[in-house]
Amino acid sequence: MLNFAKIFEFMYRILESLSKLLSNKASWFVIAAALISFFVPELFQWVKGTTQTVILGIIMLTMGLTLTTNDFRILFSRPLDIFVGAVAQFTIMPLLAFVLGWLFSLLPALAPYSKAMTVGILLVGCCPGGVSSNIMSYLCKGDVAFSVGMTCASTLLAPLMTPLLVLWLAGEKVDVDAIGMFKQILIVTIIPIAIGFFLNLWLGRKPVFKSFQRTMPGLSVLCLCCIVGGVVSTVHDDLIENGLVIFLLTFLMVFLHNSIGYLLGYNVGSLCRFNTAKRRTISIEVGMQNAGLGTNLATTFFAATLPMAVVPCAISCAWHSISGTILANWFARKSSQ
Repeated sequence: MLNFAKIFEFMYRILESLSKLLSNKASWFVIAAALISFFVPELFQWVKGTTQTVILGIIMLTMGLTLTTNDFRILFSRPLDIFVGAVAQFTIMPLLAFVLGWLFSLLPALAPYSKAMTVGILLVGCCPGGVSSNIMSYLCKGDVAFSVGMTCASTLLAPLMTPLLVLWLAGEKVDVDAIGMFKQILIVTIIPIAIGFFLNLWLGRKPVFKSFQRTMPGLSVLCLCCIVGGVVSTVHDDLIENGLVIFLLTFLMVFLHNSIGYLLGYNVGSLCRFNTAKRRTISIEVGMQNAGLGTNLATTFFAATLPMAVVPCAISCAWHSISGTILANWFARKSSQ
């Protein structure tokens, strides 16, 4: 007779190993998804609309499954640190995005797409911290509790701050549905995170649930790959039509936005006299944005009027994972010297 317990254990070990591989090499899998989607866009054309929203919701659900009551206590036990981080998050990146959008719109090659590119990078800049930032903080020997607190705070503030900032910074150029954006962020972030948190609160001590949790990082990476692949397939024809120059200039804008964000975030920590671990954490939290959410907002609210707005968001999805890993490894090497 078949031993179903052993079969289940064997399959679980495969899933856990696959999850570790996906989470450890997340940036490479995201890049692979983008490349595959560029050359074979039909594979990811199903990732759009409601499907994309559900996939992003799953990512946020996996984040919620890791949260405990202790994580929320951080928000109240370290109010000054969290306040500094939240202010840095929602001032540095949005204003930097606005300046870069304006500067790059002056380039002749990007002039026809200036509104779209500005809105795209603004959406990234106005989103909360990235869902992988806690992992990066752990890898670089940062202050993980501070990282979790910042991510929780910026995500909880996002339904209010993101629409208001986009409306303020882009409202003169395009029509922004701030109320619709508020509802969308509530649906794809707060509600899934809340469901995940209460499931963890209810089932967190059960061995089966803990085993299930260990496979969640891999699921998050797969979902992120689907979102990036779907976005690339959506803008595939525009990228082909407009050529490599548009892609490279957009990547340069994303690269500067992300890199300067890391630098300014670290400097904020220095000005506030944070210790080294906190400086590294606030650097990563400020520089890494939830570009997956930005992608969803771009396709939901600007697909018809500014289809190219999704390009900076898609590039940010891939690049933030890569740059965050590089920076975390560099910080970790400095600690070991």
